[in-house]
Amino acid sequence: MTQKFDVVVIGAGPGGYVAAIKAAQLGLKTACIEKYQDKEGKLALGGTCLNVGCIPSKALLDSSWKFHEAQDGFKVHGINHAGVTMDVPAMVGRKAGIVKNLTLGVSSLFKANGVTVLEGHGKLLAGKKVEVTGSDGKVQIVEAENVILASGSRPIDIPPAPVDQDVIVDSTGALEFQAVPKRLGVIGAGVIGLELGSVWSRLGAEVTVLEALDKFLPAADEAVSKEALKTLTKQGLKIRLGARVTGSTVDAKKKEVEVNYTDADGEQKIVFDKLIVAVGRRPVTTELLAADSGVTIDERGFIFVDDQCATSVPGVYAIGDVVRGMMLAHKASEEGIMVVERIKGHKAQINYDLIPSVIYTHPEIAWVGKTEQALKAEGVEVNVGTFPFAASGRAMAANDTGGFVKVIADAKTDRVLGVHVIGPSAAELVQQGAIGMEFGTSAEDLGMMVFSHPTLSEALHEAALAVNGGAIHIANRKKR
Repeated sequence: MTQKFDVVVIGAGPGGYVAAIKAAQLGLKTACIEKYQDKEGKLALGGTCLNVGCIPSKALLDSSWKFHEAQDGFKVHGINHAGVTMDVPAMVGRKAGIVKNLTLGVSSLFKANGVTVLEGHGKLLAGKKVEVTGSDGKVQIVEAENVILASGSRPIDIPPAPVDQDVIVDSTGALEFQAVPKRLGVIGAGVIGLELGSVWSRLGAEVTVLEALDKFLPAADEAVSKEALKTLTKQGLKIRLGARVTGSTVDAKKKEVEVNYTDADGEQKIVFDKLIVAVGRRPVTTELLAADSGVTIDERGFIFVDDQCATSVPGVYAIGDVVRGMMLAHKASEEGIMVVERIKGHKAQINYDLIPSVIYTHPEIAWVGKTEQALKAEGVEVNVGTFPFAASGRAMAANDTGGFVKVIADAKTDRVLGVHVIGPSAAELVQQGAIGMEFGTSAEDLGMMVFSHPTLSEALHEAALAVNGGAIHIANRKKR
């Protein structure tokens, strides 16, 4: 007998599992299909983010930063020690433990909320039927009133550097190194490349990042990207812009790879012990849709959806990395909530203009809203206020004074249009800005609020005051 559900979700990543839980909470009979298995061959929920993405990378980033501080940052606090060493397998093992706890946590949440888990590969057929193929090859068909496609994304492969998960690895392989490579290459100076490059650089690797674009972090505000390039270079990352990789040759005996690339000076060669390919991700839509499913995809493999994530088939939705927009876990989760709310007849909507972006290097880099260059290109007159962490008492106490907060406001209405931060707790400060912006805050509003002292948040307060020349703890720019 065919099982029937109100909602069937394909994919148990941060978009899919959140959608499934929300659907069950709203009284809908819900199933979630997932095929990913851990190293032990057991079903692992949570998708890329929990298993081989956001969470494990942050675990390694935090461990490596603590090691860096112990090596280079304790002395200023009066803490003297004879020297520290890093046990890389223990660090990676800790990361694996965190991942296991969280994936088991999702499984517990499914049980608590009554979500049915179907293990296997999900494929949408015509008439909102879903084919589930188990790892043993057995096939079952389930029927749904509504289907949510949340199959996520995978790393992009490039012909000049084919991944073997030994010498040349993708982002997943870069989380599993059991020793620090002496010479590490990273193709791609995006979020993933910079975060993983930072991890191994702190542990002693000589890291070279090859970026094909001539501009560094073009999505970020220019002031932030300029500061980030300067800071990361100072930390030891060799970032080569305009460097286009053309080929690579692995020496299996020496366990090294020679990379060929071109830049402004012509053809170049460089040898690494490990090479991370981090040039972006692509949607997982292969074998997701039957030819007669009715759902359409574009030439890049993304599923066509409207602003509410509805596909061309009534009752079928797609969320997260398989649709337009930024590939961010929090975006996927909120799309999942929105879709389920709409299935229940509620008029839910996401404000796509206020989705924060974060790069978890140290200092952190984060922003919400528009950049100054984008606003100027649109012809919007703006006032800008900045405040350096070097003038923050709390940052001084923590010996973490790099970077600044930048607030951009409409020159006519004073409405805040962007908050950009590079520095300690950048993600948390930007989230404060996002909350205010969601309610249409002006720079004056932020300036009139009481911020506790001493906190890093005061930097946001002062930057907002600086928009209109009212900062207290730095000299204000004279109005022209």
